[in-house]
Amino acid sequence: MDDSGSELAARRKRLVLGMRRVELGLIGRIICASCDSWTGLRAAWRTQHAFRCEVCALLVLIPVGWWLGKNGVERALLIGSGLLVAVVELLNSAIETAVDRIGDDYHELSGRAKDIGSAAVLCSIIMAGMVWLLVLTPG
Repeated sequence: MDDSGSELAARRKRLVLGMRRVELGLIGRIICASCDSWTGLRAAWRTQHAFRCEVCALLVLIPVGWWLGKNGVERALLIGSGLLVAVVELLNSAIETAVDRIGDDYHELSGRAKDIGSAAVLCSIIMAGMVWLLVLTPG
C-alpha cells in the first residue's frame, strides 16, 4: 500500500460516482467536507449523551451571552467559550471512539488516552466558567 503524501492527497481529491472517478475542485471538496462534518455532528448527537447535554446548554447560553454581553468582544467571549466546550467534547468523543474501535480489552494507554480527553473537557468547562465570571463581574 502506497502511503506517499501525493497519492493520499490525490485519493482525497477524487469522488467515486458509480464507476467513474471525478476530480473535485475547491467547491466539491468544501461540499464533501461539509457533508462529513454534518455526519459527525449527527453521530455525536445520536451516541454521546454529554454532547447532547452541552448542545442543550448552548441553546440557553448563546441567547443569554448575547443579551448579557455589552459589546462584541464580551459576546464573543461568552458565546465562544461555550462553543469551545462543545468542540473539545467532540474531540474527546473522537478519541474515545477510536480507542473503542481498537478493542474492548483494557489497556493502560487506552485508559490514559480517554482520561486525558476527559481532562481536556473539564479544563474547557472551567475556562468557560472563568470567562463568564470575569466578563460578568463588575469592575
